[in-house]
Amino acid sequence: MPKLNPAIESFARIMVIGIGGSGKNAVNHMINSRVKGVSFICMNTDTQDLHHSLAEKKIHIGKNLTKGLGAGMNPEIGKKAAEETKSEIQDTIKGADMVFIACGMGGGTGTGAAPIVARAAKEQGILTVAVVTKPFFFEGNHRMKIAEKGIEDLAKEVDAIIIIPNDKLIQLADKNTNFKDAFASCDNVLRQAVEGISDLITTPGIINVDFADIRAIMSDAGSALMGIGLASGDGRSSKAALQAINSPLLEVSINGAKGVLFAISGGDDITIHEIQEAAKIITESIDKDAKVIFGTIRDEKLKKGELKVTVIACSFSNDAPRKNLFSGTSILSQTLLKEENAEKAKKEIHNTIQNSNSSNNDFLKKTEKKGSAEEIIIEDDTEDWSAIPAFLRRKKN
Repeated sequence: MPKLNPAIESFARIMVIGIGGSGKNAVNHMINSRVKGVSFICMNTDTQDLHHSLAEKKIHIGKNLTKGLGAGMNPEIGKKAAEETKSEIQDTIKGADMVFIACGMGGGTGTGAAPIVARAAKEQGILTVAVVTKPFFFEGNHRMKIAEKGIEDLAKEVDAIIIIPNDKLIQLADKNTNFKDAFASCDNVLRQAVEGISDLITTPGIINVDFADIRAIMSDAGSALMGIGLASGDGRSSKAALQAINSPLLEVSINGAKGVLFAISGGDDITIHEIQEAAKIITESIDKDAKVIFGTIRDEKLKKGELKVTVIACSFSNDAPRKNLFSGTSILSQTLLKEENAEKAKKEIHNTIQNSNSSNNDFLKKTEKKGSAEEIIIEDDTEDWSAIPAFLRRKKN
């Protein structure tokens, strides 16, 4: 009997598709982080930006429509561009078991094209998960409305969607956090989701988790949470579980989840009490009738004494509030979380700059030196997560 190669013949085929500039950056980050076991694809209407993608497969969508010049913050152009290239998209993703779609919402290409790409995947029976960002509130109501409509359209086409509000970056940034590093934390959410699922289905376990388990939890699940916690020493299981379910970048928490998959990875020293501690933290806030799938994995990649907890939670009640399980977290201002008042958020940012001290972010200080609040404009259509956003640029004379 021929010997099977499990990495090739037994495991699910996972693809990551980056759409637009934001999606390209997320894919490049994963490739540079040496994520294994997945295929990478980038799509864009902007050929210049597409040229900087590290993905093995690049698709220029809407060649005839946009002539390679981008979508100009018009989601309708992004949509038509994807429709023009739909047959190539379908051929590229054929045979995949799971597809992750990464993009920034509020621009043209990602917002418009992502639902078309997701529909093409779902039509082939592929488990489809989107990881998207929402713009800063001080980028204005217009861009936010485009983003929210895009998320609404995309949510109808995917099995699950993970949403990262960009304003969460400000809450996490300290005085030494540069702009590029702040946005890299967004890219890490996608990397952790893909790497976590890939590890779950490719690493044998004492209590095994397979792709069918992941599909059972994430299929047609709506909003999703995907988190990984890593800890060592005393209380390592509790610490890792808290990290996994409380990613401060995500828009939802585990509260009220009706579908949960969690796996505990480590060496032979994992105890039954540690498993119980992690399980208690993860399950205490979920729906009492939730579907729970659990696994334990012996992961030789972990350092001695390390324990890892991976959590996938989906199917939330619409009224489930976000609950922060960590106390003492530094937050710039709760006003930034109020979507109904972008103008108020703008004024608050300006006031914060005026009253800045040594604890403020460097990039906010530089903004105050360069111009007043009246000089700040919101015009740029870039989808590049690592680019300087429009609200920091001065109006040219």
